[in-house]
Amino acid sequence: MTTPKKKIVIVGGGAGGLELATRLGNKLGHKRKAAITLVDRSHSHVWKPLLHEVATGSLDDGVDALSYLAHAHNHHFSFQQGTLTNINRETQTLQLARICDEQGGELVPSRELTYDILVIALGSTSHDFGTPGVKDHCIFLDNPHQARRFHNEMLNLFLKYSACPGQKKRVNIAIVGGGATGVELSAELYNTVKQLHSYGFESLDNSALNVTLVEAGERILPALPPRISAAAHLELSKLGVRVLTNTMVTSVNASGLNTQGGEFIDADLMVWAAGIKVPDFMKDIGGLETNRLNQLLVEPTLQTTRDPHIFAIGDCASCPKEGGGFVPPRAQSAHQMASRCFTNILALMNGQTLKPYVYKDHGSLVSLSRFSTVGSLMGNLMRGSMMVEGRIARFIYISLYRMHQVALHGYIKTGLMMLVGGINRVLRPRLKMH
Repeated sequence: MTTPKKKIVIVGGGAGGLELATRLGNKLGHKRKAAITLVDRSHSHVWKPLLHEVATGSLDDGVDALSYLAHAHNHHFSFQQGTLTNINRETQTLQLARICDEQGGELVPSRELTYDILVIALGSTSHDFGTPGVKDHCIFLDNPHQARRFHNEMLNLFLKYSACPGQKKRVNIAIVGGGATGVELSAELYNTVKQLHSYGFESLDNSALNVTLVEAGERILPALPPRISAAAHLELSKLGVRVLTNTMVTSVNASGLNTQGGEFIDADLMVWAAGIKVPDFMKDIGGLETNRLNQLLVEPTLQTTRDPHIFAIGDCASCPKEGGGFVPPRAQSAHQMASRCFTNILALMNGQTLKPYVYKDHGSLVSLSRFSTVGSLMGNLMRGSMMVEGRIARFIYISLYRMHQVALHGYIKTGLMMLVGGINRVLRPRLKMH
């Protein structure tokens, strides 16, 4: 009598979840030693740090997105589209919500999946901190759907301005949150204006755009060293971005933002990129231990504190860090966690000792579109950090995405994709116009 294959279910197809499913599929699924299933609410994957480029049209997610079904087929795991609603740890099952079309008609009924090992890799969403009006009037950039919404509304505003330049002073865009997303989006907008101008929107130039970046803290990019934050602040100011620090937004309406200092910031389009949290349905899901941000508390081995057969990685995991504090919610953290979770799942299946995950800070880079790139490298490999900027920083920034592609496709296929992508950029317009 053959032993039933272990069922490994991974919920969330972001950077960490998809990399983990790929490695487990290649290692265990290929040899039929386990059945690996990836679950995600979307049908395709876009690397989250690039969503600001989808929002401005610099990246066409219709071309650059990765199909989960095709990737699963190529890497020996299965894919189920769906949204997690609950976990039953006694029966080792999880529930997925039904899938409906835009009119509310049922496409797929609710389902139940069984697991032997479960990995939660749901990532995070923007945190509005209960600020009145944010959900009704601001756009979040948590997924490609929201990025496409921003893109469409942005193009409509630019079209309106270009058609009647004398009737409208400027296009006002307000971005709340001075982290990487807010900073990168602010810069990318000015690149978009330049591209649109060259495509025939002749009345569009930097003077047509008024971008305000609002940060509640003392400086933008608070996770980076002060000198790098200052360099980014200076570059944004040169572009024309109005950067407001120590400015808290108290409410939002259809016309703009109200601040604690009494200023009203006019805005035709508003983005909320301040803070993160895990979706509310994750609070104490399945009786697992969560914190105030709904993150799952995990041991250093990435196993949840109340169930050794359930792991959590990426933004949705509250993982202790050596020396105190917790692992920061970054793409590099998700990548590292996926690697450790992979080896620990193999160890768990083989009855071996699991190893703790140790966060390695390789620094952070922020792209200011084609204008500049700034950041720090090897934060814990040397005393302090090394500041980099310009072409070297841009090369390293792009390399981070290439590392993600290598984790999914290997070196040879990634090289071929880079070659094809270079040809496509020559043959098709740089900016997505629809």
